[in-house]
Amino acid sequence: LRPFLRQDGDIPTMPPSTSDAASRRRQTRLRREYLYRKSLEGRERATYERKRVVREALAAGRSLPTEVRASYDRLKGEIDQEDEKTSELRTHVDDEYGDAGLEDPRVCVTTSRDPSSRLKQFAKEVKLLIPNATRMNRGNNRVDELIESCRESEFTDVVVVQETRGEPDGLVVCHLPLGPTAFFSLTGAVLRHDLEGGAAPMSEAYPHVILNNFNSDIGRRMGNVLKCLFPVPKPDSRRVVTFSNDNDYVSFRHHMYTKTGREEVELHEVGPRFEMRLYQIRLGTLDQKDAENEYILRPYQNTASKKKVI
Repeated sequence: LRPFLRQDGDIPTMPPSTSDAASRRRQTRLRREYLYRKSLEGRERATYERKRVVREALAAGRSLPTEVRASYDRLKGEIDQEDEKTSELRTHVDDEYGDAGLEDPRVCVTTSRDPSSRLKQFAKEVKLLIPNATRMNRGNNRVDELIESCRESEFTDVVVVQETRGEPDGLVVCHLPLGPTAFFSLTGAVLRHDLEGGAAPMSEAYPHVILNNFNSDIGRRMGNVLKCLFPVPKPDSRRVVTFSNDNDYVSFRHHMYTKTGREEVELHEVGPRFEMRLYQIRLGTLDQKDAENEYILRPYQNTASKKKVI
């Protein structure tokens, strides 16, 4: 292979390998197809609503509303050909998490650049918290290099923990290969060795995930992002992780339990524990700065204190 000459100097560099170029073309194609399907959602939702009106009118024996009479024959033909799967409206969320539950997720846990010892310890505990997770040293890798490396290694999610003056204060969850990316602020992080009375031993069993009070569309979306980090547990697993929402602040707790009676259990906190708040959901991966935002927290609006998002 003839070496390429860089524009900023005469240092020769080798061209990218065929497999790397094919991988980039595949990711570009998948992203383009995903964006095209997402662009059709508005049109498909309007058609779905017209079909719903026709179904309700036929089921109740009422006359058809005037707005669907002209397209009744076409809509009735489409309704007759639908089954259980095609009768429901599909969105970009179905594409992003369509394979959830079929295979165990593989999660990469890393930090921001130049992490402190406390952030390294926090990242290590997050790695132990999530089954099948791998901790990666950030080094000097840029965000785009990190995401590309995780795609090539077939990770399903990337978790980045961030800090300010040695205190963990940020968590980013990026789903691969298409997104979304959820950004959280962290407060009150307590590591395992800081728990009062000491922490219970860390089990490697797949945990049950409890999502409490995630009632809105954004809340269900956030719960979907969080629960898909964890594989499907066995019914007899005694390990529990809890995400409990209270006024848009989510408390995270990690417990083991033992049965002390027929209907009584005793909880043992394993740690870590922290409070988190969602402030952004981006419809893309972490390296795509221009991706569309699905949600952004706006705390300084006059009505912000009255709204409950989650």
